[in-house]
Amino acid sequence: MKEKFDKIVSSCIPIAIDNCNTDLIIPARYLASTTRDPKFFGDAFMHDLRYDAEGRPVSDFVMNQPAFSEAPRKGVHEIIVGGQNWGSGSSREHAAWAIAGYGVRVVISSSFADIHRNNLLNNFVLPVIVSPAFQQELFQTIADDPQARVEVNVPEQTVTNLVTGRTEHFPLNGYKKYCLMNALDDIDFLLENKDKIEAWEARG
Repeated sequence: MKEKFDKIVSSCIPIAIDNCNTDLIIPARYLASTTRDPKFFGDAFMHDLRYDAEGRPVSDFVMNQPAFSEAPRKGVHEIIVGGQNWGSGSSREHAAWAIAGYGVRVVISSSFADIHRNNLLNNFVLPVIVSPAFQQELFQTIADDPQARVEVNVPEQTVTNLVTGRTEHFPLNGYKKYCLMNALDDIDFLLENKDKIEAWEARG
């Protein structure tokens, strides 16, 4: 969903799975669907870890635990703290659709698979890269208090653990930063600059 990014302050869902690949994020059987319905893909997010073969919730999976089972909304579970190498495996864009469809706006990890990171950005989900030490601090903070909140400041490109006060700076491409802060996809950006493009072309 296109929504302007500024400061996001939210509790987090901790998914401490290293090398969490795109097949875990959204199983391959969902790739044949022709819909772009966000709810369809949101419901499929982490499906085979959330549910058993009979469709019953797996009680010990983090997203089914009472503290983290509430669907994301403003200020609640808009952020995932993931394990290292988040989004490895196939390049399926559906994985980003699933995360966005679930309602998550930010994924924090110490590393991302490059293609998945770009897919997230293209679908208005911000991938935030932090140090492994900060990542582990966030996991511990959330384990101590599931309601602990994290601030992601897009203009300043900082992420802050509001419990400990620790802050880190994260990298963000200037073009994508502009698009996120103005709720623009690539086509929107081109249309916004249509007059400039046509003027440049007119110069021959």
